[in-house]
Amino acid sequence: MKALVLACLLYPLASLAADAEFGLTIKDHRFTPSELKVPAGQKVKLVVSNLDSTPEEFESHELNREKVIAGHGKATIYIGPLAPGKYPFFGEFNEKTARGVIVAE
Repeated sequence: MKALVLACLLYPLASLAADAEFGLTIKDHRFTPSELKVPAGQKVKLVVSNLDSTPEEFESHELNREKVIAGHGKATIYIGPLAPGKYPFFGEFNEKTARGVIVAE
């Protein structure tokens, strides 16, 4: 019984420590949303869903990240904690259309 009470008391603290999760979607070789706002100073989890049948690569020199997402696949990318500012990203396979920016504020 004591273990159950302790677990109930600690559960809210565990959820606060979890990384904030944000989603990006790739469709028609475009990222949606093209501008994603995230909290500055906090590690975040990006879940990128590729709805296209072809692969795309999430790439950002400013975030020091690159990850290929298979067609109809998903990928998880951890970033941060970030200083306030703008961090552009693009799809390497479709650079003209697959563009976006993460705004840490």
